[in-house]
Amino acid sequence: MVTVERRGRAAKAGAGLELAAFRIVQEALTNVLRHSTARTATVELAWDRGGLAVTVADPGPAGGGDAGGSGNGLTGMRERAAALGGSVEAGPDGAGGWRVRARLPVPAATTENGDTT
Repeated sequence: MVTVERRGRAAKAGAGLELAAFRIVQEALTNVLRHSTARTATVELAWDRGGLAVTVADPGPAGGGDAGGSGNGLTGMRERAAALGGSVEAGPDGAGGWRVRARLPVPAATTENGDTT
């Protein structure tokens, strides 16, 4: 089961940012299935004046094995974010689970007239 939480008001971000966010969430959830014993995850989409923060977290613990993945998932997420001037961090959450955080900036021109929180 995946729980989705939305915060803030979405800016007009453009197809590139929306596709990158979608693909990052998709890959992070795939990694939950491949690398965690958890079958639940939380996706948070938090908009602010600077852009979108995407967080995907699972409660863990890690499973045993890679389930046949190619090992390029985190690299691909980082490359997608970097292409937009953003970043991705991934690692243990300190409570036995795993968390992926992506920051995807929205160009200033798209948020100038928007009322974001």
